Amino acid sequence: MADSSPGSRLPSTRILAERFTAGPVTVQRAIATLVADGLVETRPGAGNFVVHRPRTRRTADVDWQTTSLGPERSGASPVGSSLRGVDRETIALHGGYPHMSLMPMREVRSALAKAIREDRSFERPPIAGVSELRAWFVRELTGVADDAWRDSDAVITSGGQSALSTVFRALAGPGEPIVMESPTYWGAITAARQAGLVIVPVARTTGAPRPEDLDDALRSSGARLFYAQPNFANPTGALWNPADRREILDVIRSRRAFLVEDDWAHDFAIDETPVPLATADGDGHVVYIRSLTKSASLTLRVAAVVARGPARNRIANALAVNDLYVSPLLQQAALDVVTRPSWRTHCTRLRRELTERRDLLVRSVAEHAPDLELTHVPRGGLNLWLRLPEDADAETYAARALTRGVSISPGAEWFPADVSGPHIRLNYGSSDPSRFAEAAGVMQSLLG
Repeated sequence: MADSSPGSRLPSTRILAERFTAGPVTVQRAIATLVADGLVETRPGAGNFVVHRPRTRRTADVDWQTTSLGPERSGASPVGSSLRGVDRETIALHGGYPHMSLMPMREVRSALAKAIREDRSFERPPIAGVSELRAWFVRELTGVADDAWRDSDAVITSGGQSALSTVFRALAGPGEPIVMESPTYWGAITAARQAGLVIVPVARTTGAPRPEDLDDALRSSGARLFYAQPNFANPTGALWNPADRREILDVIRSRRAFLVEDDWAHDFAIDETPVPLATADGDGHVVYIRSLTKSASLTLRVAAVVARGPARNRIANALAVNDLYVSPLLQQAALDVVTRPSWRTHCTRLRRELTERRDLLVRSVAEHAPDLELTHVPRGGLNLWLRLPEDADAETYAARALTRGVSISPGAEWFPADVSGPHIRLNYGSSDPSRFAEAAGVMQSLLG
């Protein structure tokens, strides 16, 4: 490029690849960058040519925004490492979603094709969502057709993250406290901070927080909101046992508080199929959230919030202000997917394949990375939660692993306050299981 005069034609991609010992894709990306910078222009049918003069760019002066924006409400790292983009060669154990091969893609494509041909997919839906889809979420929650929950208690949202953000803003105001398990989902931490809430952490073990700790946190802070993942928590995979569930719900009732139940792993049960905590609540203390995005398709950003009383109305109003309504096309497609007989077949297959992946990653860590301490084998979900040796720094460790082709999630981003030790989270649903042993070997070598 430095030796090329303005107007001269660049060699072909094949010749450039041979000259610089690079792959064709790499050469094409380099040329695309030069085109974007105004140094090269593409002439269809003729090739790539050096432009006569480089396009000058004015550097925007945005320094003034630092003062105008003020403090960052989301924290230092508002977006977690689970959304990091990596190349195809990297062993991606950091992801937050199952691999596409674990999703019912044929059914999703068919449902979208069908929905796009229907007029109702282009008509404004009810603000609370398509009634049949709301009814499906309620039936899934109760398991039977009874009066415990009504279809009108459900509101359709644009995915679980939107549901969390809206629920937090609807049920608490800026400056008010919210109690959260620690560690917990980074997206919930960020959503609470963006809503201006003050997070009060309560430690959880391999099960639930101690009921007396939760009661003390609610009493001392005055919080009326508790965010929790009773079933297969992210990142730890922990599960509340029946005694935990009863005692914590008793605390919530006695404090006249709300429990926001994030049932993110509803379709990822492996050894046990727990029921949502909301099924044990008859007085509107539990606000229940379930999303289809992880188990059906990343394309179907569809979830539901199920709540009772004035709380439900506040949430519905807040959602309407945010989005007005969820795309009717996505709602109809989601309803089509989950009401097909093949949906149950998909859930059965998903459970079997997640079992195999979990067990393989557990064995790979035990055999090839013995210095990583597995806190427990999760009975569902997508993740393993491991502790590093005490003298390790999880952020540095994750960064070094990435340079060696293994992407993992460092533990600090999952703690809403003080970090209790160096941890990492590994997702067994998002990467090629044939490379689990290789990844574990790399992780062990970095501890040497």
